[in-house]
Amino acid sequence: MGFQRARTEEQRNERRRQILDAAAAMLTEMPVAELTLTALSRRVCLAKANVLRYFESREAVLLALLKAEITDWITELESAAPGGGPAGKRGDRLAELLATSLARRPVLCDLMSAQSTVLERNISAETALGHKHAVREHLETLVRFTGRHLPELGDEGAGTLLQTVMLMAVAAWPASRPPQAVLDAYAADPSLAVMCVDFTDVVRRTVEVTTSGLLARAKDVSAREGQTR
Repeated sequence: MGFQRARTEEQRNERRRQILDAAAAMLTEMPVAELTLTALSRRVCLAKANVLRYFESREAVLLALLKAEITDWITELESAAPGGGPAGKRGDRLAELLATSLARRPVLCDLMSAQSTVLERNISAETALGHKHAVREHLETLVRFTGRHLPELGDEGAGTLLQTVMLMAVAAWPASRPPQAVLDAYAADPSLAVMCVDFTDVVRRTVEVTTSGLLARAKDVSAREGQTR
């Protein structure tokens, strides 16, 4: 660190950033479950009590990191201009974009998969409130992003698509990274390889299938409404 004690708001913000950067670097080396407050404090050369001056717990650090990771992901997504063509093709392009962009962000995927079981534990109601407000804002931004690619879905359809995709991504991420013993079992018996989970493929197919269903449903509803007029 360039200073011993953060005294100004600028220094405090810099110290928080350094802690988050260290946590992000550690998550490229280990899963969320193995990142401890003790190890993090050593990485940033601070006593554990001093880390807690900036974040109330290890989980609060990880929630702040999750917020930053999602913000960066959304920025990347929004740089992709919507394409033209039939809704089905646009849906497939959206599926490819979401799947590949998530797969390129292992820290984000690891944090999302641990959100309910790890990150939202051992935090105050105030931290939980701030986190949930941030989640809602991110979801609203993603709904608008989806609407630019597939306006036929409407806000409700876009929200349903995103909820489905995120739930699948949360489940598929740890399943696509089995422990060594399971990998050894697959190697010993190639017939078990069908049980391997390809994260990118699962997310892509989830978006494609869900989008197709939602578009068909929206078309059917529109047709029924037209018949009753």
